[in-house]
Formats: sequence, C-alpha cells, structure tokens
Amino acid sequence: MKTILKNLGKNQSIPNAMSELRKDSRFLFPDNEKGKLQALEEYKKILKDSEEKAKSLFFKMPESKVEVDRIPVFKEKTAPGAYYDEPALDGSRPGIFYANLRDTKEIPKFGMKTLTYHETIPGHHLQIAIMQELKGFPRFRNTITFTAYVEGWALYAERLAKDYDFFQDPYSDLGRLQAELFRAVRLVVDTGLHYKRWTREQAIYYMMQNTGMAPKDVTAEIERYVVYPGQACSYKIGMLKILELREKVKIHKKKTFDIREFHSVVLGSGSLPLIILEKLVEEELLNEKK
Repeated sequence: MKTILKNLGKNQSIPNAMSELRKDSRFLFPDNEKGKLQALEEYKKILKDSEEKAKSLFFKMPESKVEVDRIPVFKEKTAPGAYYDEPALDGSRPGIFYANLRDTKEIPKFGMKTLTYHETIPGHHLQIAIMQELKGFPRFRNTITFTAYVEGWALYAERLAKDYDFFQDPYSDLGRLQAELFRAVRLVVDTGLHYKRWTREQAIYYMMQNTGMAPKDVTAEIERYVVYPGQACSYKIGMLKILELREKVKIHKKKTFDIREFHSVVLGSGSLPLIILEKLVEEELLNEKK
C-alpha cells in the first residue's frame, strides 16, 4: 500500500492517506437518491465484468444467477456495508448481493471491485451456488457451511482476482489492499475482545486508527464481532489454507498445473472443515497415481 500511495503522491500514513482518499470527490457518488442508484449500477457493471473474467478460471460456472440490490432501508443503520443471500434451493430466487446505501460517502469507488468479487463471483455466490447444485450428495452437503471454508474462499477470491488481473488501476488495487488490512486488523480485534477483554470502544478505536475506514462501518463490524467470537479470525485462516494448498499443487504439478482443476477439487465436495479439505486436495492432486 505504501508503494502505491507513494506513486500516487501520497506520503502520509496509510490510515490517513486512505481517509483522505475516502473524502476525494473523484471516488464518491452524490449523497442523494440519484447517487445511490448510480452506486447500484456500478456494482452491477463490476459483477457483469467479473462473470466474464471468471469463466477462464473454472471448468463450470453455477447455473444460479446473482443480482445486486440495496439493503432494505429499515436495516441500513446497523447492517454491514454489504452481504450476500444465497439462491433458493428450488431455483425460484437468485442469489442476491445486498449493498448498504445508507450513506454514499461510505461507498468509495475504489473499494467496490474487491467487495463485489468477495460477495458474488468468484466469491460467495460462485462457491455457494456450486455447492447447492452438486449432484449425488445428501441434502445437508448442499446446505451446511463451515465458516473458515466459506469465508476463506471469499477472501481467496479477492486474491484470485488480483492474481488474474481483474484489478486494472492502482486505486482499485488500493481498495483490495485496504480490505486485506481490514482482515488483518480483525484478527487483533477479535482476539482483543474475546481474550483480552477489550471494551467495545477500545475495539472501535483500534480499527479506526489502523484502517482508515468510515466510523459507521467500523461500529457495525465491531458490534458483530462482540456476539460472534472467533468468526473474524476464521476468514484469514481459511484463505491462508486455500492459498497454501494451491501453492503445494503448483509446485507438484509444475507445468501441468491447471487452476481450473484445483478449483474443481476445492469446490467439488461442498463446504468442508479445513482438515478434510486438505486431505481431499492431497488425495486428488498431490498423491494421484502416475
């Protein structure tokens, strides 16, 4: 982040530089109903682009579609910046990426790509829809999730997007890196709240000081962690495991490595405990018979 910021002429600390960028009119939508509609349209545009780019990374895309909608107004105040609702199992409803439009100043344009990739494709929607559509499994395997796997995949999807050039400008890459910084800070905050007995206010202060995020976003996040011990840590643990497995397979396969094959194995049995996922990858891709 420091390198990118320096190249952009920003020499402040990372939190201060990101806070300044969040207020830059170049990256903000008008704070009115028209601006909120513009934000929704931008999310839809990013989603359409990601659907096309992701096709080369997977043998099969999910049949279920995903749409973008706003979080209902009555939920906006305490809801996170975005979340995803999975499709109906019977196909009667698509997956929905809900964006929080309570304040357009909380939606800097440079952060929209990584958020969309996380929640939709190649993130949550792709993984969950593929899981729902698996054939030959008992129903619970199409529905039950393990947080480290599901959220780990969504963080992995953000990195995957970087590795395969979904980000085309330095500002969007800054948004991705700020999201990574946010996840690192959550490791501290989750541990602080539930092991070191931090207060709500201590956690809010720490996150604001170290991420440059908007106060309303930080408060909504902290109030979630307070009642969900360990959940924030599970994201990064899952991501690191998937990246570790990918690297092992790349080293083992060398020139025959196919990212689509790796993804097929990781996604092809639904949501799994990480220890089972590791054994599966080893059996299918590392210990295969010659």
